[in-house]
Amino acid sequence: ESGRVTAMTVFFPLDTARLRLQGVVNVLLTTPLWVVNTRLKLQGAKFRNEDIVPTNYKGIIDAFHQIIRDEGVLALWNGTFPSLLLVFNPAIQFMFYEGFKRKLLKKQLQLTSLDAFVIGAIAKAVATTLTYPLQTVQSILRFGRHRLNPENRTLGSLRNVLYLLQQRVRRFGLMGLYKGLEAKLLQTVLTAALMFLVYEKLTAATFTVMGLKHSHRH
Repeated sequence: ESGRVTAMTVFFPLDTARLRLQGVVNVLLTTPLWVVNTRLKLQGAKFRNEDIVPTNYKGIIDAFHQIIRDEGVLALWNGTFPSLLLVFNPAIQFMFYEGFKRKLLKKQLQLTSLDAFVIGAIAKAVATTLTYPLQTVQSILRFGRHRLNPENRTLGSLRNVLYLLQQRVRRFGLMGLYKGLEAKLLQTVLTAALMFLVYEKLTAATFTVMGLKHSHRH
């Protein structure tokens, strides 16, 4: 039994690192599809932002062809940098979740289902709010064809991300970084809260099966 606990302690950081690496690989493989998908979805939409150049794609294959022809193959990975940073969103929500849980368990012996649900929701809301400006920039970069980038360089570096954040704040104010946040919170918070609830139940069940006393205190 102690061997199992030791194994869990040793391999958990490695498993976390593996999941982060999988996230990075996933971003690199899927970003071209997200770039094309975003442009096709927004094609024909009217923008108040004059810096955005309209596009005219006939379909997925034509979109890939035009992007590579006009902007270069690296344009398919626009938005990769903020996407890589967003891989750490789950790590941020788990950090806040564990912090809230520790504070709560100083006042009570066990975490109830409602406790897990509520602090899970709060943790996800905090993580989403902290990283949402990056998601905003990610969407801008994926759309591409931006007049701020006339030479069609890859819009993905830290310098470009910071520049776009600065421009958005200058144009729309600080709240411009959080346009659409309410919809994002409604989309993700409930799911995350349910996930943490299931996580606590599975953790308790695992300890029970292993014949160990599940202590919430760390």
